[in-house]
Amino acid sequence: MAETASDLSPDASAEIAAALNQALAETVVATMLAQNFHWNVTGMAFGPLHALFQTIYEDHFVGQDDLAERVRALGETAEGKLATHLERSKVTEGDASAEDREMIRHMAEAEETIGATLAGLSEVAAGHGDIRTEDLAIERGRIHDKFAWMLRAHLRDRV
Repeated sequence: MAETASDLSPDASAEIAAALNQALAETVVATMLAQNFHWNVTGMAFGPLHALFQTIYEDHFVGQDDLAERVRALGETAEGKLATHLERSKVTEGDASAEDREMIRHMAEAEETIGATLAGLSEVAAGHGDIRTEDLAIERGRIHDKFAWMLRAHLRDRV
């Protein structure tokens, strides 16, 4: 087990940082996705969706910083170009003119994608004994799972 980031080998730090940068890219794209939907949602659920999308992008903005700072703590470079994030991310941009249910679906899929990426990051970190990155990945994963659940709850059809 690595007691500090500096206890990790250069190869381990690079591998963990690559996984962190993947999570960072997806979080950056999802932040903008949530903000886009926050600005443009309409319909009967405007109020709660407008507020939920804001909660998501505010959380993700903080999450970006946590992920990037962990990359730096490992002595690696945190990716900072938007073009690089868009190219690398498995989360895609959304259509501002989409119907509210499509926005919800797209955002829920983004949350699930990030959750899966964070689970992979946790495994990489655990494999190198980096409990701090593993802990960060697990905590962020819980947050994304919760947002996915909250979004999917809006899609349940009424009986």
